[in-house]
Amino acid sequence: MFRRASLPEPDYSVLFVCMGNICRSPTAEGVFRRMVTDAGLDGRVLIDSAGTHGYHVGEPPDRRAQRHAQARGYDLASLRARVVAEDDFSRFDLVLAMDADNLALLEAQCPDELRERCRLFLSFAPDAPTTSVPDPYYGSGRDFDRVLDLVESAGAGLLRHVQEQLARQG
Repeated sequence: MFRRASLPEPDYSVLFVCMGNICRSPTAEGVFRRMVTDAGLDGRVLIDSAGTHGYHVGEPPDRRAQRHAQARGYDLASLRARVVAEDDFSRFDLVLAMDADNLALLEAQCPDELRERCRLFLSFAPDAPTTSVPDPYYGSGRDFDRVLDLVESAGAGLLRHVQEQLARQG
């Protein structure tokens, strides 16, 4: 994601991460982007997504992810897959993995002094029945809807966290 030099730096930043950046993490990006917009925080929060693997770099989100997200009013069409970059760990306040395997990969890549930025996304949904957003890639439409349910729940908790952080900044 590129930002124009004329835009102010965001006050907070969140990166969502899954394996290929075509199902879970772009879904989380699209859902959270709308939550942030609806909360009136556009321009204050940088939101992006990436993958731990470069399988789909430059590709749009999976058609099924787009279709199920669109049914709930989320537009993922403009998103494109990318791989986590070394500077993402310093650029983003939170680097949120969709599952424990991707969290372990992020922690191995992250400088020690920034490791506390890496967390599981579902840690923001303490009532979720699982700690990982399951990968729907080989599943059915029901699996993509399940991802959306979990992402919406965790997104609401994340939004509260971000609002608290912004309030502390003044």
